[in-house]
Amino acid sequence: MSDLTPHPETRIALFQRKEIRRTIHNNEWWFVVEDVVLALTDSTDPKQYVKRMKQRDPELGKGWVQFVHTLSVDTTGGPQKMNCANTEGLFRIIQSIPSPKAEPFKRWLAKAGYERIQEIEDPELATKRTRALYKAKGYSDDWIEKRLRSIAIRDELTDEWQKRGVKEQREYAILTAEISQATFGLTPSQYAAFKRLKRENLRDHMNDLELIFSMLGEAATTEITRTRDAQGFPENKETAHAGGMVAGNARRDLEKKSGRKVVTSENYLALMQSAKKVSQLKPGKRRKKAGNK
Repeated sequence: MSDLTPHPETRIALFQRKEIRRTIHNNEWWFVVEDVVLALTDSTDPKQYVKRMKQRDPELGKGWVQFVHTLSVDTTGGPQKMNCANTEGLFRIIQSIPSPKAEPFKRWLAKAGYERIQEIEDPELATKRTRALYKAKGYSDDWIEKRLRSIAIRDELTDEWQKRGVKEQREYAILTAEISQATFGLTPSQYAAFKRLKRENLRDHMNDLELIFSMLGEAATTEITRTRDAQGFPENKETAHAGGMVAGNARRDLEKKSGRKVVTSENYLALMQSAKKVSQLKPGKRRKKAGNK
């Protein structure tokens, strides 16, 4: 996929259980600077921390635009422009962050850069590492398979959009919102708020049915886009709505026949962890816990 196309999912790396968003630019990882600051410091306001850091280190402030670029990073509300730096730039920034985590982070960063080189040589490694990351976070194998499939379907759709003249990040966000609105009755930002998410990836907190209908909406959009040979943003917006309606009609039909809503405010991973805790209780305690509900 071209670097002009925003990757459909937020790419998240973990450093000491802190999530750091990253994106591909010029075939290398670029990391969200604010996330790095949060991982290395106790600051509750990374923007202000960065501002003060540049004041403390005039040389850093002077060279800031040389190694910090504003890039598109996927968030729960769609692609957003965020300050990012590559490995070399982060090494310079870290010099101005007094933190005992600095040295371990440098080693982690060097490893991340090396892994990217490996992934260029063997693309399957990226999928394996994504699978391992979800597994480490507690997701089930069945859910991981659906999630990886959803990433592939989203990749196919955004590739199709790019070939058909959709270039601007804002247009990707609008088209994504069009599919989501028609599928679920909610835009991605509304959906994230409904699930009480802040900076987390929305699809990482969908249950099986939510993921399935999300995939259906995007797969249907890809198919309709090709059959109509949609060109440019206006025509692709129409096909995005049409594809979302295919999934939306299927969702409403299921809800009517099952008597249950597909869209839920529950967080999938939280549900998994809760079920795991219950399963780990001794049989007697489990029955008592169930009886207290």
